[in-house]
Amino acid sequence: MKQQKQAFEPANPNYQTEVGRIMHAAPFMQLLGLEVVKVAPGHCETRLKIRREVQQQDGFVHAGAQCSLADHTAGAAGATLIPAGFMVLTADFKISLLRPVYGKELNCVARVIKPGKGLIVVESDLFADQQQDRLLARASVTLAVVRKPE
Repeated sequence: MKQQKQAFEPANPNYQTEVGRIMHAAPFMQLLGLEVVKVAPGHCETRLKIRREVQQQDGFVHAGAQCSLADHTAGAAGATLIPAGFMVLTADFKISLLRPVYGKELNCVARVIKPGKGLIVVESDLFADQQQDRLLARASVTLAVVRKPE
């Protein structure tokens, strides 16, 4: 059964500013080399060039890099739906690593499954080299919506 695409209304018309902050101000994501591909309400796509620094000892993409990509992309997807003055923090995270990952780039597509005022549930799917018919990993991420510290 094909999943229906939901249309979401952002609570903050300037949601792209918050997504930009999340994506470009996180030192760890800069270290990994995370790149934003697409952002829309309830949706975010990113990519990570696969290079030696993100691989494990046998040449596959390290599970930690996969988790980080899935989690951070989910956070950006969730952040598109929150009001100004708020932020999201991961409250729960589960990932299923379905296949070993190799290729030139790792792609992540995150979409909000259940928006909420206190919690947002997001799924992140990982693919290599834009091959979206070959799912490599899927994460389920629950985000807490919290007021930004002043």
